Amino acid sequence: MNAFKKIAFIVLAAAVLAGTACAPKPEPATFVLTNGKFVTMDPAVPEAQALAARGDKIVAVGTAKEIARYIGPETEVIDLEGKLATPGWIDSHLHFMSVGQSKLSLDLTKVKNWDEIVAMVAEAVKSTEPGIPITGRGWHQEKWDKVPEPNVNGMPVHNALSAVSPDNPVILTHASGHSSLANAKAMELSKITAKTPDPAGGEIIKDAKGRPIGAFLETAQGLVRFGISRAYQQRTAEEREAENRKVVELADRECLSKGLTSVGDAGVGWSTVELYKRMIDEGKLGVRINVMLSESAKRIEENAAAWKMSGYGADHMSVHTIKRLIDGALGPRGAWLLEPYEDLATSTGLNTESIEVMKETARVAIENGFQLSTHAIGDRANRETLDIYEAAFASHPDKKDLRWRIEHAQHLHPADTPRFGKLGVIASMQAVHCTSDGPWVLKRLGPKRAEEGAYMWRTLIDTGAVISNGTDAPVEPVDAIPGFYSSVARKMKDGTAFFPAQAMTREEALKSYTLNAAFAAFEENIKGSLSVGKLADVTVLTKDIMTCPEDEIPSAEVAYTIVGGKVLYKK
Repeated sequence: MNAFKKIAFIVLAAAVLAGTACAPKPEPATFVLTNGKFVTMDPAVPEAQALAARGDKIVAVGTAKEIARYIGPETEVIDLEGKLATPGWIDSHLHFMSVGQSKLSLDLTKVKNWDEIVAMVAEAVKSTEPGIPITGRGWHQEKWDKVPEPNVNGMPVHNALSAVSPDNPVILTHASGHSSLANAKAMELSKITAKTPDPAGGEIIKDAKGRPIGAFLETAQGLVRFGISRAYQQRTAEEREAENRKVVELADRECLSKGLTSVGDAGVGWSTVELYKRMIDEGKLGVRINVMLSESAKRIEENAAAWKMSGYGADHMSVHTIKRLIDGALGPRGAWLLEPYEDLATSTGLNTESIEVMKETARVAIENGFQLSTHAIGDRANRETLDIYEAAFASHPDKKDLRWRIEHAQHLHPADTPRFGKLGVIASMQAVHCTSDGPWVLKRLGPKRAEEGAYMWRTLIDTGAVISNGTDAPVEPVDAIPGFYSSVARKMKDGTAFFPAQAMTREEALKSYTLNAAFAAFEENIKGSLSVGKLADVTVLTKDIMTCPEDEIPSAEVAYTIVGGKVLYKK
Protein backbone atom coordinates (compact mmCIF):
# COMPACT_ATOMS: atom_id res chain seq x y z
CA MET A 1 0.00 0.00 0.00
CA ASN A 2 1.55 3.37 -1.04
CA ALA A 3 1.68 6.38 1.29
CA PHE A 4 -1.37 8.07 -0.27
CA LYS A 5 -3.53 4.94 0.13
CA LYS A 6 -2.34 4.53 3.74
CA ILE A 7 -3.39 8.10 4.59
CA ALA A 8 -6.75 7.63 2.86
CA PHE A 9 -7.40 4.40 4.78
CA ILE A 10 -6.53 6.02 8.13
CA VAL A 11 -8.82 8.98 7.40
CA LEU A 12 -11.69 6.67 6.39
CA ALA A 13 -11.25 4.50 9.51
CA ALA A 14 -11.19 7.57 11.73
CA ALA A 15 -14.37 8.85 10.09
CA VAL A 16 -16.16 5.55 10.68
CA LEU A 17 -15.10 5.49 14.34
CA ALA A 18 -16.13 9.06 14.82
CA GLY A 19 -19.48 8.38 13.21
CA THR A 20 -20.06 5.45 15.54
CA ALA A 21 -19.10 7.47 18.58
CA CYS A 22 -21.35 10.34 17.55
CA ALA A 23 -24.29 8.15 16.52
CA PRO A 24 -27.38 8.89 18.61
CA LYS A 25 -28.07 6.32 21.31
CA PRO A 26 -31.01 4.10 20.28
CA GLU A 27 -34.29 4.05 22.16
CA PRO A 28 -33.82 1.77 25.19
CA ALA A 29 -34.90 -1.82 24.88
CA THR A 30 -37.35 -3.33 27.31
CA PHE A 31 -35.36 -6.56 27.51
CA VAL A 32 -31.71 -7.51 26.93
CA LEU A 33 -29.91 -10.85 27.00
CA THR A 34 -26.14 -10.49 27.13
CA ASN A 35 -22.90 -12.43 27.57
CA GLY A 36 -24.20 -15.57 25.91
CA LYS A 37 -23.39 -17.68 22.90
CA PHE A 38 -26.20 -16.99 20.45
CA VAL A 39 -26.75 -19.36 17.54
CA THR A 40 -29.22 -17.24 15.60
CA MET A 41 -30.13 -19.40 12.55
CA ASP A 42 -29.83 -16.11 10.61
CA PRO A 43 -27.08 -16.35 7.95
CA ALA A 44 -26.63 -12.56 8.05
CA VAL A 45 -25.52 -12.75 11.71
CA PRO A 46 -24.99 -16.46 12.47
CA GLU A 47 -23.53 -15.95 15.94
CA ALA A 48 -23.78 -13.18 18.51
CA GLN A 49 -23.23 -12.40 22.18
CA ALA A 50 -26.34 -10.41 22.99
CA LEU A 51 -29.87 -9.53 21.94
CA ALA A 52 -32.19 -6.59 22.59
CA ALA A 53 -35.98 -6.60 22.41
CA ARG A 54 -38.55 -3.85 22.59
CA GLY A 55 -41.96 -5.16 23.48
CA ASP A 56 -42.27 -8.61 21.92
CA LYS A 57 -39.94 -8.02 18.95
CA ILE A 58 -36.18 -8.24 18.50
CA VAL A 59 -34.59 -4.83 17.77
CA ALA A 60 -30.90 -5.73 17.72
CA VAL A 61 -28.55 -8.71 17.71
CA GLY A 62 -24.79 -8.33 18.06
CA THR A 63 -21.84 -8.14 20.42
CA ALA A 64 -22.30 -7.42 24.11
CA LYS A 65 -20.75 -3.99 23.54
CA GLU A 66 -23.13 -3.16 20.69
CA ILE A 67 -26.21 -4.24 22.61
CA ALA A 68 -25.12 -2.37 25.76
CA ARG A 69 -26.19 0.84 23.99
CA TYR A 70 -29.83 -0.41 24.17
CA ILE A 71 -29.80 -0.66 27.96
CA GLY A 72 -31.75 2.07 29.75
CA PRO A 73 -32.80 2.57 33.36
CA GLU A 74 -35.96 0.46 32.88
CA THR A 75 -34.46 -2.29 30.74
CA GLU A 76 -34.61 -5.82 32.13
CA VAL A 77 -31.13 -7.30 31.66
CA ILE A 78 -30.17 -10.95 32.02
CA ASP A 79 -26.52 -12.00 32.04
CA LEU A 80 -26.41 -15.46 30.45
CA GLU A 81 -22.90 -16.12 31.77
CA GLY A 82 -21.86 -17.88 28.58
CA LYS A 83 -24.93 -20.10 28.17
CA LEU A 84 -26.23 -21.13 24.75
CA ALA A 85 -29.16 -19.12 23.39
CA THR A 86 -31.09 -20.23 20.32
CA PRO A 87 -34.32 -19.25 18.61
CA GLY A 88 -37.29 -20.44 20.64
CA TRP A 89 -37.77 -24.15 20.10
CA ILE A 90 -40.89 -25.19 18.23
CA ASP A 91 -42.41 -28.63 18.70
CA SER A 92 -44.14 -29.20 15.36
CA HIS A 93 -46.30 -32.07 16.57
CA LEU A 94 -47.65 -32.78 20.02
CA HIS A 95 -51.07 -33.18 21.62
CA PHE A 96 -51.44 -30.18 23.91
CA MET A 97 -54.59 -31.16 25.80
CA SER A 98 -53.36 -34.74 26.18
CA VAL A 99 -50.13 -33.42 27.72
CA GLY A 100 -52.21 -31.70 30.39
CA GLN A 101 -54.57 -34.61 30.83
CA SER A 102 -51.63 -36.97 31.33
CA LYS A 103 -50.83 -35.03 34.49
CA LEU A 104 -54.25 -35.93 35.88
CA SER A 105 -54.12 -39.68 35.20
CA LEU A 106 -51.90 -42.66 35.95
CA ASP A 107 -48.43 -42.35 34.41
CA LEU A 108 -47.71 -45.75 32.87
CA THR A 109 -44.58 -44.76 30.95
CA LYS A 110 -42.17 -46.47 33.34
CA VAL A 111 -44.06 -49.65 34.22
CA LYS A 112 -42.08 -52.84 33.72
CA ASN A 113 -44.96 -55.24 33.14
CA TRP A 114 -48.71 -55.87 33.26
CA ASP A 115 -48.57 -56.88 36.93
CA GLU A 116 -47.31 -53.40 37.87
CA ILE A 117 -50.18 -51.81 35.97
CA VAL A 118 -52.74 -53.93 37.80
CA ALA A 119 -51.13 -52.96 41.12
CA MET A 120 -51.22 -49.25 40.24
CA VAL A 121 -54.92 -49.46 39.37
CA ALA A 122 -55.63 -51.36 42.60
CA GLU A 123 -53.97 -48.55 44.55
CA ALA A 124 -55.93 -45.89 42.64
CA VAL A 125 -59.21 -47.65 43.41
CA LYS A 126 -58.61 -47.12 47.14
CA SER A 127 -58.96 -43.35 46.75
CA THR A 128 -61.59 -43.27 43.99
CA GLU A 129 -65.34 -43.31 44.55
CA PRO A 130 -67.21 -46.22 42.91
CA GLY A 131 -68.37 -45.33 39.42
CA ILE A 132 -65.67 -42.70 38.88
CA PRO A 133 -63.44 -43.55 35.87
CA ILE A 134 -59.76 -44.34 36.32
CA THR A 135 -57.56 -43.49 33.36
CA GLY A 136 -53.91 -43.84 32.54
CA ARG A 137 -51.52 -43.54 29.62
CA GLY A 138 -48.05 -44.56 28.55
CA TRP A 139 -47.83 -48.37 28.63
CA HIS A 140 -46.06 -50.17 25.81
CA GLN A 141 -46.10 -53.95 25.74
CA GLU A 142 -42.84 -54.12 23.76
CA LYS A 143 -41.04 -52.41 26.65
CA TRP A 144 -42.26 -54.82 29.34
CA ASP A 145 -39.81 -57.28 30.87
CA LYS A 146 -42.19 -60.21 30.45
CA VAL A 147 -45.15 -61.20 28.32
CA PRO A 148 -48.44 -61.05 30.28
CA GLU A 149 -50.32 -64.28 30.93
CA PRO A 150 -52.86 -64.88 29.59
CA ASN A 151 -52.50 -62.82 26.40
CA VAL A 152 -53.56 -62.60 22.76
CA ASN A 153 -50.76 -61.49 20.41
CA GLY A 154 -48.94 -60.06 23.41
CA MET A 155 -51.93 -58.06 24.67
CA PRO A 156 -53.10 -58.86 28.23
CA VAL A 157 -56.52 -60.28 29.02
CA HIS A 158 -58.53 -58.00 31.32
CA ASN A 159 -59.34 -60.49 34.11
CA ALA A 160 -56.70 -59.39 36.64
CA LEU A 161 -57.46 -55.72 35.98
CA SER A 162 -61.21 -56.24 36.36
CA ALA A 163 -60.73 -58.14 39.61
CA VAL A 164 -59.12 -55.14 41.34
CA SER A 165 -61.53 -52.57 39.89
CA PRO A 166 -65.02 -54.09 39.81
CA ASP A 167 -66.89 -50.82 40.39
CA ASN A 168 -64.75 -48.30 38.46
CA PRO A 169 -64.49 -48.18 34.66
CA VAL A 170 -60.80 -48.29 33.71
CA ILE A 171 -59.29 -47.23 30.39
CA LEU A 172 -55.51 -47.29 29.95
CA THR A 173 -54.14 -45.79 26.74
CA HIS A 174 -51.06 -47.06 24.92
CA ALA A 175 -48.08 -44.69 24.73
CA SER A 176 -48.84 -44.10 21.04
CA GLY A 177 -52.50 -43.33 21.70
CA HIS A 178 -53.46 -45.95 19.12
CA SER A 179 -54.72 -48.68 21.41
CA SER A 180 -56.32 -48.99 24.84
CA LEU A 181 -56.85 -51.57 27.57
CA ALA A 182 -60.16 -51.62 29.42
CA ASN A 183 -61.68 -53.51 32.33
CA ALA A 184 -65.02 -55.30 32.47
CA LYS A 185 -66.82 -52.30 33.95
CA ALA A 186 -65.77 -50.02 31.10
CA MET A 187 -66.89 -52.61 28.55
CA GLU A 188 -70.18 -53.09 30.40
CA LEU A 189 -70.95 -49.35 30.39
CA SER A 190 -70.13 -49.19 26.68
CA LYS A 191 -72.17 -52.33 25.92
CA ILE A 192 -69.18 -54.19 24.44
CA THR A 193 -69.90 -57.92 24.06
CA ALA A 194 -68.73 -60.85 21.98
CA LYS A 195 -71.27 -59.81 19.36
CA THR A 196 -69.93 -56.26 18.98
CA PRO A 197 -68.44 -55.99 15.47
CA ASP A 198 -65.15 -54.31 14.63
CA PRO A 199 -65.62 -50.73 13.42
CA ALA A 200 -64.04 -49.58 10.16
CA GLY A 201 -60.36 -48.93 10.78
CA GLY A 202 -60.30 -50.64 14.17
CA GLU A 203 -60.24 -53.97 15.96
CA ILE A 204 -61.68 -55.38 19.18
CA ILE A 205 -59.16 -58.05 20.13
CA LYS A 206 -60.91 -61.28 21.13
CA ASP A 207 -59.80 -64.64 22.47
CA ALA A 208 -60.24 -68.01 20.78
CA LYS A 209 -63.85 -68.16 21.99
CA GLY A 210 -64.67 -64.74 20.57
CA ARG A 211 -64.72 -62.90 23.89
CA PRO A 212 -63.27 -59.34 24.06
CA ILE A 213 -60.06 -59.43 26.09
CA GLY A 214 -60.22 -55.70 26.88
CA ALA A 215 -57.77 -54.53 24.19
CA PHE A 216 -58.99 -52.11 21.53
CA LEU A 217 -57.03 -50.95 18.47
CA GLU A 218 -57.34 -47.66 16.60
CA THR A 219 -60.97 -46.58 15.94
CA ALA A 220 -62.30 -49.36 18.20
CA GLN A 221 -61.12 -47.28 21.16
CA GLY A 222 -64.06 -44.98 20.57
CA LEU A 223 -66.45 -47.83 21.31
CA VAL A 224 -65.12 -48.53 24.80
CA ARG A 225 -64.82 -44.83 25.65
CA PHE A 226 -68.50 -44.32 24.96
CA GLY A 227 -69.65 -45.05 28.51
CA ILE A 228 -67.09 -42.75 30.12
CA SER A 229 -67.79 -39.98 27.59
CA ARG A 230 -71.49 -40.16 28.38
CA ALA A 231 -70.77 -39.76 32.09
CA TYR A 232 -68.47 -36.82 31.36
CA GLN A 233 -71.13 -35.05 29.32
CA GLN A 234 -73.53 -35.24 32.26
CA ARG A 235 -71.33 -32.83 34.22
CA THR A 236 -72.23 -29.15 34.13
CA ALA A 237 -70.70 -26.81 31.58
CA GLU A 238 -68.94 -25.00 34.42
CA GLU A 239 -67.36 -28.23 35.69
CA ARG A 240 -66.13 -29.16 32.22
CA GLU A 241 -64.74 -25.66 31.62
CA ALA A 242 -62.88 -25.68 34.96
CA GLU A 243 -61.27 -29.05 34.25
CA ASN A 244 -60.32 -28.08 30.68
CA ARG A 245 -58.72 -24.87 31.92
CA LYS A 246 -56.69 -26.84 34.43
CA VAL A 247 -55.58 -29.19 31.65
CA VAL A 248 -54.44 -26.23 29.50
CA GLU A 249 -52.56 -24.67 32.41
CA LEU A 250 -50.73 -27.94 33.14
CA ALA A 251 -49.81 -28.40 29.48
CA ASP A 252 -48.64 -24.80 29.18
CA ARG A 253 -46.42 -25.11 32.25
CA GLU A 254 -44.94 -28.39 31.02
CA CYS A 255 -44.11 -27.07 27.55
CA LEU A 256 -42.50 -23.88 28.83
CA SER A 257 -40.39 -25.82 31.34
CA LYS A 258 -38.95 -27.81 28.44
CA GLY A 259 -37.88 -24.76 26.44
CA LEU A 260 -40.78 -24.75 23.98
CA THR A 261 -42.02 -21.35 22.86
CA SER A 262 -44.40 -22.67 20.18
CA VAL A 263 -46.18 -25.98 19.60
CA GLY A 264 -48.17 -27.62 16.82
CA ASP A 265 -51.31 -29.03 18.44
CA ALA A 266 -51.95 -32.09 16.29
CA GLY A 267 -55.69 -32.48 16.16
CA VAL A 268 -58.40 -30.75 18.21
CA GLY A 269 -61.99 -29.70 17.62
CA TRP A 270 -63.29 -26.15 17.28
CA SER A 271 -64.57 -26.06 20.87
CA THR A 272 -60.98 -26.46 22.07
CA VAL A 273 -59.89 -23.60 19.83
CA GLU A 274 -62.53 -21.42 21.47
CA LEU A 275 -61.15 -22.38 24.90
CA TYR A 276 -57.66 -21.37 23.74
CA LYS A 277 -59.03 -18.05 22.51
CA ARG A 278 -60.63 -17.30 25.87
CA MET A 279 -57.44 -18.08 27.76
CA ILE A 280 -55.29 -16.07 25.33
CA ASP A 281 -57.63 -13.10 25.72
CA GLU A 282 -57.17 -13.38 29.50
CA GLY A 283 -53.38 -13.61 29.19
CA LYS A 284 -53.37 -17.14 30.63
CA LEU A 285 -51.63 -19.02 27.82
CA GLY A 286 -47.88 -18.53 27.52
CA VAL A 287 -46.81 -20.89 24.73
CA ARG A 288 -47.82 -20.11 21.15
CA ILE A 289 -50.04 -22.67 19.40
CA ASN A 290 -50.43 -23.68 15.76
CA VAL A 291 -53.71 -25.62 15.76
CA MET A 292 -54.49 -28.54 13.45
CA LEU A 293 -58.25 -29.00 13.21
CA SER A 294 -59.78 -32.46 13.54
CA GLU A 295 -63.19 -31.59 12.15
CA SER A 296 -65.08 -33.10 9.23
CA ALA A 297 -64.37 -31.76 5.76
CA LYS A 298 -68.01 -30.66 5.56
CA ARG A 299 -67.83 -28.59 8.76
CA ILE A 300 -64.53 -27.03 7.74
CA GLU A 301 -65.90 -26.06 4.32
CA GLU A 302 -68.99 -24.51 5.94
CA ASN A 303 -66.92 -22.52 8.46
CA ALA A 304 -63.68 -21.88 6.55
CA ALA A 305 -63.87 -18.09 6.64
CA ALA A 306 -64.62 -17.93 10.36
CA TRP A 307 -62.25 -20.66 11.48
CA LYS A 308 -59.09 -19.83 9.56
CA MET A 309 -56.87 -17.34 11.40
CA SER A 310 -53.25 -16.29 11.74
CA GLY A 311 -51.57 -14.36 14.52
CA TYR A 312 -54.50 -14.36 16.94
CA GLY A 313 -53.75 -12.67 20.27
CA ALA A 314 -50.39 -11.07 19.45
CA ASP A 315 -49.27 -14.09 17.43
CA HIS A 316 -50.29 -16.60 20.10
CA MET A 317 -52.43 -18.82 17.87
CA SER A 318 -52.91 -19.73 14.23
CA VAL A 319 -55.53 -22.04 12.72
CA HIS A 320 -54.95 -22.95 9.08
CA THR A 321 -54.34 -26.69 9.09
CA ILE A 322 -56.56 -29.79 8.81
CA LYS A 323 -55.40 -32.97 10.57
CA ARG A 324 -56.24 -36.49 9.40
CA LEU A 325 -55.11 -40.05 10.28
CA ILE A 326 -54.83 -42.57 7.47
CA ASP A 327 -53.38 -45.36 9.63
CA GLY A 328 -52.38 -46.28 13.16
CA ALA A 329 -49.11 -46.90 14.97
CA LEU A 330 -46.42 -49.55 14.52
CA GLY A 331 -46.37 -50.70 18.16
CA PRO A 332 -49.94 -52.09 18.21
CA ARG A 333 -49.51 -53.18 14.56
CA GLY A 334 -51.89 -50.51 13.31
CA ALA A 335 -49.47 -48.90 10.85
CA TRP A 336 -50.64 -49.64 7.29
CA LEU A 337 -47.93 -51.60 5.43
CA LEU A 338 -47.37 -52.67 1.84
CA GLU A 339 -46.33 -56.14 3.04
CA PRO A 340 -47.38 -58.10 6.14
CA TYR A 341 -45.77 -57.55 9.51
CA GLU A 342 -42.64 -59.56 10.10
CA ASP A 343 -44.04 -60.81 13.42
CA LEU A 344 -47.71 -61.17 12.40
CA ALA A 345 -47.99 -62.52 8.86
CA THR A 346 -51.79 -62.25 8.87
CA SER A 347 -51.78 -58.45 9.16
CA THR A 348 -50.73 -55.44 7.10
CA GLY A 349 -52.13 -52.97 9.63
CA LEU A 350 -55.18 -50.72 9.47
CA ASN A 351 -56.46 -48.00 7.17
CA THR A 352 -58.23 -45.76 9.70
CA GLU A 353 -59.75 -43.24 7.27
CA SER A 354 -60.99 -44.23 3.84
CA ILE A 355 -59.26 -43.04 0.70
CA GLU A 356 -62.53 -41.46 -0.45
CA VAL A 357 -62.81 -39.39 2.75
CA MET A 358 -59.14 -38.42 2.47
CA LYS A 359 -59.61 -37.25 -1.13
CA GLU A 360 -62.61 -35.16 -0.14
CA THR A 361 -60.63 -33.59 2.70
CA ALA A 362 -57.82 -32.79 0.27
CA ARG A 363 -60.32 -31.07 -2.04
CA VAL A 364 -61.76 -28.97 0.78
CA ALA A 365 -58.28 -28.07 2.01
CA ILE A 366 -56.87 -26.94 -1.32
CA GLU A 367 -60.00 -25.05 -2.39
CA ASN A 368 -60.29 -23.21 0.93
CA GLY A 369 -56.64 -22.39 1.52
CA PHE A 370 -55.99 -24.87 4.32
CA GLN A 371 -52.81 -26.82 4.86
CA LEU A 372 -53.38 -30.59 5.11
CA SER A 373 -51.46 -32.66 7.65
CA THR A 374 -51.92 -36.43 7.57
CA HIS A 375 -50.77 -38.93 10.16
CA ALA A 376 -49.06 -41.69 8.15
CA ILE A 377 -46.66 -44.17 9.72
CA GLY A 378 -46.59 -47.30 7.53
CA ASP A 379 -45.13 -47.38 4.01
CA ARG A 380 -48.55 -48.06 2.46
CA ALA A 381 -50.09 -45.17 4.41
CA ASN A 382 -47.34 -42.81 3.24
CA ARG A 383 -47.66 -43.91 -0.39
CA GLU A 384 -51.44 -43.51 -0.39
CA THR A 385 -51.12 -40.06 1.20
CA LEU A 386 -48.50 -38.91 -1.30
CA ASP A 387 -50.73 -40.15 -4.12
CA ILE A 388 -53.70 -38.17 -2.77
CA TYR A 389 -51.56 -35.04 -2.36
CA GLU A 390 -50.04 -35.37 -5.84
CA ALA A 391 -53.48 -35.73 -7.44
CA ALA A 392 -54.80 -32.68 -5.56
CA PHE A 393 -51.80 -30.59 -6.62
CA ALA A 394 -52.15 -31.70 -10.25
CA SER A 395 -55.85 -30.79 -10.36
CA HIS A 396 -55.14 -27.33 -8.91
CA PRO A 397 -51.98 -26.16 -10.70
CA ASP A 398 -52.71 -22.55 -9.76
CA LYS A 399 -52.25 -23.30 -6.05
CA LYS A 400 -48.67 -22.70 -4.95
CA ASP A 401 -46.61 -22.90 -1.74
CA LEU A 402 -49.06 -25.31 -0.11
CA ARG A 403 -46.64 -26.91 2.39
CA TRP A 404 -48.85 -29.93 2.99
CA ARG A 405 -47.39 -32.24 5.60
CA ILE A 406 -47.13 -35.88 6.49
CA GLU A 407 -47.02 -36.34 10.24
CA HIS A 408 -44.51 -39.01 11.37
CA ALA A 409 -43.50 -40.40 7.92
CA GLN A 410 -41.77 -43.13 9.89
CA HIS A 411 -41.59 -46.00 7.43
CA LEU A 412 -41.22 -45.32 3.72
CA HIS A 413 -40.75 -47.45 0.64
CA PRO A 414 -37.47 -46.40 -1.05
CA ALA A 415 -39.41 -45.41 -4.19
CA ASP A 416 -41.46 -42.89 -2.20
CA THR A 417 -38.73 -41.13 -0.23
CA PRO A 418 -37.73 -38.71 -3.05
CA ARG A 419 -41.37 -37.74 -3.60
CA PHE A 420 -41.40 -35.53 -0.49
CA GLY A 421 -38.85 -33.12 -1.92
CA LYS A 422 -40.27 -33.34 -5.44
CA LEU A 423 -43.82 -32.53 -4.31
CA GLY A 424 -42.81 -30.03 -1.62
CA VAL A 425 -44.40 -32.18 1.10
CA ILE A 426 -43.02 -31.49 4.59
CA ALA A 427 -41.92 -34.50 6.64
CA SER A 428 -43.12 -33.62 10.15
CA MET A 429 -41.17 -36.24 12.08
CA GLN A 430 -40.35 -36.96 15.71
CA ALA A 431 -36.74 -38.06 15.96
CA VAL A 432 -37.12 -39.45 19.45
CA HIS A 433 -39.46 -42.14 18.09
CA CYS A 434 -36.50 -43.63 16.22
CA THR A 435 -34.44 -44.34 19.33
CA SER A 436 -37.41 -45.10 21.56
CA ASP A 437 -38.98 -47.57 19.10
CA GLY A 438 -35.74 -48.85 17.59
CA PRO A 439 -35.38 -51.96 19.78
CA TRP A 440 -38.60 -53.47 18.42
CA VAL A 441 -38.88 -51.92 14.92
CA LEU A 442 -36.82 -54.82 13.53
CA LYS A 443 -39.37 -57.26 14.97
CA ARG A 444 -42.20 -55.51 13.15
CA LEU A 445 -40.48 -54.77 9.83
CA GLY A 446 -37.49 -57.07 9.56
CA PRO A 447 -33.93 -55.77 8.98
CA LYS A 448 -34.22 -55.06 5.25
CA ARG A 449 -37.35 -52.89 5.44
CA ALA A 450 -36.03 -51.15 8.56
CA GLU A 451 -32.74 -50.20 6.93
CA GLU A 452 -34.30 -49.09 3.65
CA GLY A 453 -37.23 -47.15 5.02
CA ALA A 454 -37.26 -46.43 8.76
CA TYR A 455 -36.70 -42.83 9.90
CA MET A 456 -34.94 -41.77 6.70
CA TRP A 457 -33.79 -38.29 7.74
CA ARG A 458 -30.56 -38.17 5.74
CA THR A 459 -32.18 -39.45 2.56
CA LEU A 460 -35.13 -37.09 2.89
CA ILE A 461 -32.89 -34.07 3.44
CA ASP A 462 -30.53 -35.03 0.63
CA THR A 463 -33.45 -35.40 -1.80
CA GLY A 464 -34.77 -31.93 -0.98
CA ALA A 465 -37.38 -32.48 1.73
CA VAL A 466 -37.94 -30.15 4.66
CA ILE A 467 -38.01 -31.96 8.03
CA SER A 468 -39.64 -30.38 11.06
CA ASN A 469 -39.14 -32.03 14.44
CA GLY A 470 -41.25 -32.68 17.52
CA THR A 471 -42.03 -35.07 20.35
CA ASP A 472 -45.59 -36.31 19.73
CA ALA A 473 -46.10 -35.78 23.48
CA PRO A 474 -47.49 -37.38 25.54
CA VAL A 475 -46.46 -40.36 23.38
CA GLU A 476 -42.94 -39.26 24.35
CA PRO A 477 -42.09 -36.73 27.09
CA VAL A 478 -42.35 -33.03 26.24
CA ASP A 479 -38.60 -32.57 25.94
CA ALA A 480 -36.87 -31.48 22.77
CA ILE A 481 -33.35 -32.25 24.00
CA PRO A 482 -33.75 -36.05 23.71
CA GLY A 483 -35.20 -35.40 20.25
CA PHE A 484 -32.18 -33.32 19.29
CA TYR A 485 -29.87 -36.05 20.60
CA SER A 486 -31.78 -38.74 18.70
CA SER A 487 -31.52 -36.65 15.53
CA VAL A 488 -27.73 -36.48 15.63
CA ALA A 489 -26.78 -39.75 17.40
CA ARG A 490 -29.69 -42.17 16.74
CA LYS A 491 -28.51 -44.05 19.84
CA MET A 492 -30.88 -46.34 21.70
CA LYS A 493 -30.77 -46.93 25.46
CA ASP A 494 -28.26 -49.75 25.12
CA GLY A 495 -25.85 -47.42 23.29
CA THR A 496 -26.21 -48.97 19.85
CA ALA A 497 -27.11 -46.71 16.95
CA PHE A 498 -30.15 -47.33 14.77
CA PHE A 499 -28.76 -47.17 11.20
CA PRO A 500 -26.57 -44.11 11.99
CA ALA A 501 -26.00 -43.22 8.33
CA GLN A 502 -29.43 -41.54 8.44
CA ALA A 503 -28.45 -39.09 11.22
CA MET A 504 -28.72 -35.30 10.94
CA THR A 505 -25.93 -32.84 11.63
CA ARG A 506 -26.35 -30.68 14.72
CA GLU A 507 -27.12 -27.67 12.53
CA GLU A 508 -29.82 -29.64 10.71
CA ALA A 509 -31.27 -30.86 13.99
CA LEU A 510 -31.48 -27.32 15.42
CA LYS A 511 -32.99 -26.11 12.16
CA SER A 512 -35.64 -28.82 12.37
CA TYR A 513 -36.74 -27.39 15.72
CA THR A 514 -36.53 -23.73 14.69
CA LEU A 515 -36.54 -22.42 11.10
CA ASN A 516 -37.97 -25.57 9.53
CA ALA A 517 -40.63 -25.85 12.21
CA ALA A 518 -41.59 -22.21 11.63
CA PHE A 519 -41.68 -22.83 7.86
CA ALA A 520 -43.95 -25.84 8.38
CA ALA A 521 -46.44 -23.52 10.10
CA PHE A 522 -46.12 -20.62 7.58
CA GLU A 523 -44.45 -18.55 10.30
CA GLU A 524 -40.84 -18.25 9.16
CA ASN A 525 -41.28 -14.47 8.80
CA ILE A 526 -41.90 -14.07 12.55
CA LYS A 527 -40.21 -17.11 14.13
CA GLY A 528 -37.39 -19.58 13.71
CA SER A 529 -34.37 -17.27 13.86
CA LEU A 530 -33.06 -14.52 16.13
CA SER A 531 -33.45 -11.75 13.56
CA VAL A 532 -34.38 -8.10 13.90
CA GLY A 533 -38.13 -7.70 13.53
CA LYS A 534 -39.01 -11.25 14.55
CA LEU A 535 -40.64 -12.29 17.80
CA ALA A 536 -38.33 -12.29 20.81
CA ASP A 537 -38.76 -16.00 21.47
CA VAL A 538 -35.57 -17.50 22.89
CA THR A 539 -34.56 -20.82 24.43
CA VAL A 540 -31.49 -20.78 26.68
CA LEU A 541 -29.71 -24.02 27.57
CA THR A 542 -27.21 -24.84 30.31
CA LYS A 543 -24.89 -26.60 27.87
CA ASP A 544 -23.66 -25.83 24.35
CA ILE A 545 -25.27 -28.72 22.52
CA MET A 546 -23.76 -27.50 19.25
CA THR A 547 -20.16 -28.19 20.31
CA CYS A 548 -20.09 -30.37 23.43
CA PRO A 549 -19.18 -34.07 23.15
CA GLU A 550 -22.13 -35.90 21.62
CA ASP A 551 -22.83 -38.08 24.66
CA GLU A 552 -23.12 -34.96 26.86
CA ILE A 553 -26.06 -33.56 24.89
CA PRO A 554 -28.72 -35.35 26.99
CA SER A 555 -27.44 -33.67 30.17
CA ALA A 556 -28.29 -30.19 28.85
CA GLU A 557 -31.18 -28.47 30.63
CA VAL A 558 -33.39 -25.49 29.92
CA ALA A 559 -32.18 -22.41 31.77
CA TYR A 560 -34.73 -19.89 30.41
CA THR A 561 -37.77 -19.97 28.16
CA ILE A 562 -38.53 -16.52 26.80
CA VAL A 563 -41.70 -15.75 24.84
CA GLY A 564 -42.18 -12.30 23.35
CA GLY A 565 -39.40 -10.78 25.43
CA LYS A 566 -40.77 -12.16 28.71
CA VAL A 567 -39.21 -14.87 30.84
CA LEU A 568 -41.94 -17.48 31.28
CA TYR A 569 -39.68 -20.19 32.71
CA LYS A 570 -36.45 -19.99 34.68
CA LYS A 571 -34.53 -22.99 35.99
